Amino acid sequence: MSPQRSHIHLRALRLLVGLGLALCLSVCAAGNAQAFNAHGQLLRLAPGRVMSALPAVNASQSSNWFGYNQGALEPGQTLFHSITGSWTVPKASQHKSHEAEYSSDWIGIGGGCENTSCSVTDSSLIQAGTEQDVGGGGRPSYSAWWEVIPSPSVPISGMKVRPGDHMHAVIDQVSPGVWKISIKDLTRHESYSTTAPYSSTEGSAEWIEETPLVLGGNSGFAPLPSLSKGHFDHGTANGHAVKLNRSQEIELTSSNGKVVGIPSGPDSDRDGFAACAWATSCRAPASS
Repeated sequence: MSPQRSHIHLRALRLLVGLGLALCLSVCAAGNAQAFNAHGQLLRLAPGRVMSALPAVNASQSSNWFGYNQGALEPGQTLFHSITGSWTVPKASQHKSHEAEYSSDWIGIGGGCENTSCSVTDSSLIQAGTEQDVGGGGRPSYSAWWEVIPSPSVPISGMKVRPGDHMHAVIDQVSPGVWKISIKDLTRHESYSTTAPYSSTEGSAEWIEETPLVLGGNSGFAPLPSLSKGHFDHGTANGHAVKLNRSQEIELTSSNGKVVGIPSGPDSDRDGFAACAWATSCRAPASS
């Protein structure tokens, strides 16, 4: 089995390494937050790297996620029963010669922090997204998938994802404990949907670009490829357009604490943002 295929089928095991908690502010700095992760990973916090000097003063920092997380215990929020989001599949290229590199873009319910202090976290995760990987020889590959932690992720073999494609995903609780997961490639007019039983704690909602956890001889968070600027948009939660704010941002940091992936501020209608890999600043897209 190739390293890339192993990466795809072992995503569920990422959760066991630590559910990547989405947000953590001052409590994390005091060492009071717990780190988890999943595939996504549940967000794994970057130790000692909680406050960002630029550009968002209160942005959280993580060793595997960047994007936005809303928590059910934030003011004005409630449990999450549905989520939608659109994104543009970024073009992946090799950042470091001869290195296999991995990334994914997704929306999900669960897996993050339920409040801005991150003192309450969600240990479940249901999600759908795309994969943008580069092999050691420099060849990129793209795919779509869905997953409910801790079950293995399910590749969507009939969907031919390409960079620049406009994707749209919906995760919706159709009855107690039963979820419908849909993903569409709007550019290629391809779609997929399924229903799955799942016991979600419904405590957080995410729009994320990540570096997944790869298991094998060199287990750990995957190296991040060079990615073209991504764009998330049309985010909704519980049937209403999300109103993202900068306190919900997550920055991606390397093992030495350097910011290597950053979301922009929300677009003008606050339902989307840009995602910039290997950057310390990111301009917000125009609303659409």
